[in-house]
Amino acid sequence: MTFDLIIRNASLVDTISAAPLVDLGIRNGRYAAIQHKLPGGAPEVVDVGGRLVSPGFVETHIHLDKACTIDRCECETSRAPHRAMERMSAIKHTFSVEDVNARARRTLEKCVLHGCTLMRTHVELDPKVGLRGFEGVKALIEDYAWAIDIEICVMPQEGMLNNPGTEELMIEALQSGARVIGAAPSYDSDPGGQIRRVFELARKFDVDIDMHLDSGASASHLDTLLVCELTQKYGWGGRVAIGHVSKLSTMPLPEFDQVAQRMQAAGVALTVLPSTDLYLSGRDQESNVRRGVVDANRLVRKGVNCSLSSNNILNAFTPFGDGKLIRQANLYANIVQRAMPDDLRETWRMFTANSAQLMRRPDYGIALDNPADFVVIDAHSAVDALREISPTLMGYRRGRRTFTRNPAVLHRPA
Repeated sequence: MTFDLIIRNASLVDTISAAPLVDLGIRNGRYAAIQHKLPGGAPEVVDVGGRLVSPGFVETHIHLDKACTIDRCECETSRAPHRAMERMSAIKHTFSVEDVNARARRTLEKCVLHGCTLMRTHVELDPKVGLRGFEGVKALIEDYAWAIDIEICVMPQEGMLNNPGTEELMIEALQSGARVIGAAPSYDSDPGGQIRRVFELARKFDVDIDMHLDSGASASHLDTLLVCELTQKYGWGGRVAIGHVSKLSTMPLPEFDQVAQRMQAAGVALTVLPSTDLYLSGRDQESNVRRGVVDANRLVRKGVNCSLSSNNILNAFTPFGDGKLIRQANLYANIVQRAMPDDLRETWRMFTANSAQLMRRPDYGIALDNPADFVVIDAHSAVDALREISPTLMGYRRGRRTFTRNPAVLHRPA
């Protein structure tokens, strides 16, 4: 049997440490064989020497349109309130299609170089920015199809019902290729009304939903419960995700578990955004500052699908970031104090298999006949990679190499 590519001596994510290494045979961009000591040859043979081979990483929640703008924003004058939305809003009139495209391209390439092969990016639409952000990001879908699959979620960051012209722009973008509709109800004059209208539009255009929801210091009111109710009412289970939901991190565990039960029953997924949630939370406190990051491991064990993602990179919401999801996962595990191997393997799935499930990609993963989208990490297991924030050494999409990073080498004296 002949192949286009063979990856030899790979340690796979889901195998135990004592399991034998495997070879991956790839033909026509798909996995054609997965076995120990695969016979045969190929034009390209790569021996990874027992390193970890993982399905490509998945960003389920990132904002390419407003990345790399931190140096344009007015500096923070106090810790509270953070005013990140207002600081971004003040510069959106300066965005051009070319500007958005250049900044998004810079960020996207970092994500690819750190192993991302699948991405959902949120893009803001309103009369202030028009469709410029959408058009600047949309152009990257075809330009980078050789390395990554991108889908766009259009959202009303500054309100929809109270911001005339925003809904019309969202509809235009949905008609022009956006595959997901988002929401930011906390900035609307009628948060529940925005949520209901987004569900109406999702049903009209038959698209998935991904909302920014329930950031705050008190869980006395949760829009998450309305989202669960509407998801069940309209049969949209498995097609709805909510991001942030930092209010859950303030809840007593019995109440937390009740919300988890509602989310599981409705089929609502959660994306935790560690950098942003940590950076923005607790600004009303001077000591014993709350972290604001939800324990997604506890939710997963209650049957809720959870993912981890970067959210914002180098802007007013998050002035840091490089698109490295292993780093995000390491930060998350530190914050929620999850360190045991089972916890970390579960956390790894939050930016791989769980994220692919959130994006409804049934052919994701290292399995026969699936697309050969994978990365090689300079570690021998997912647990080691997360504990040490190991670098990605190479990536492949459809069996074609997309990047290479050489391992560090010590040059000892003779």
